[in-house]
Amino acid sequence: MLAYVLLLVGLILLIKGADLLVDGASSLGRKLRISDLVIGLTVVAFGTSAPELFVNVAASVKGNTDIAIFNVLGSNIANVLLVLGIAAVIFPLAVGKGTVWREIPFSLLAALVLGLMVNDRLIDRDAASALTRIDGLVLLSFFVIFLYYSMHVARRVEGIAAHVPQKEHGIATSVLLVAIGLVALSLGGNWIVGGAVRIAQRFGVSESLIGLTVVAVGTSLPELATSAVAAYKKNVEIAVGNVVGSNIFNVFFVLAISSVVRPLPFGPGGNRDILMAIVAGFLLFLCMFTGKRRSLDRWEGIVFLVMYACYIAFSIAIQ
Repeated sequence: MLAYVLLLVGLILLIKGADLLVDGASSLGRKLRISDLVIGLTVVAFGTSAPELFVNVAASVKGNTDIAIFNVLGSNIANVLLVLGIAAVIFPLAVGKGTVWREIPFSLLAALVLGLMVNDRLIDRDAASALTRIDGLVLLSFFVIFLYYSMHVARRVEGIAAHVPQKEHGIATSVLLVAIGLVALSLGGNWIVGGAVRIAQRFGVSESLIGLTVVAVGTSLPELATSAVAAYKKNVEIAVGNVVGSNIFNVFFVLAISSVVRPLPFGPGGNRDILMAIVAGFLLFLCMFTGKRRSLDRWEGIVFLVMYACYIAFSIAIQ
């Protein structure tokens, strides 16, 4: 029973902590005269991926490396098939050329680069497959490139500033909110990892399955909330950009930091899930050219949801 309590309370702390962090940091940014555009691209983007980051760092520190890797893989798959599937059902998601030809391919590149980095045996049969500290630093280099690119092109995307919290706080209150948010995220990350490990032990399933399903969906809730609200408000560019950006952030920053904290061993069975992440990204790209061009239509959203349900069922069945 304690494991479920830890998992539930941890998820609540993660989501609320990310919300407080974004609220306080956004207010602090305004006090420092930082534009809403920059805040939206950095603080808000970090806020939606903060749950994955803190869960992964906690898992890496504790040595639960399967949770660290499969949380990101599961989250990225859920972001495309579940989050975008739901958002597209709410309202068809039309996007600009930049998203189709740059952001979506970049997120696909992230999955491909990850797949190559964790398969050292493809080059050296005697090598141990893992995401090493050097790999993490390389991934961070990709992240810096992506951040620079995002700052350059975001001025042409409407609606980013609308997702920045509009509450104004004093500097002391803003700093306090950031501090409380970070503490909540840290506690939530630790409790989720602890709860996930206990559940895996109780039911005799692998930590990778728990990370791929329960933990991944839980940490994807901020993306789901952001994209669903954006779709409802017909801010469709943000609905897609939020997910694509989060997937890039998860690989090039979250996994990078995790592997720098502790190298992450990778078993050959994980290639199935990397392949699924690649397939999901490729299907998203392909859907931009089927039906209405540069749009994820409602029927495609339904297909994504069915695919995600089948994927989860298959993952559970083969355990």
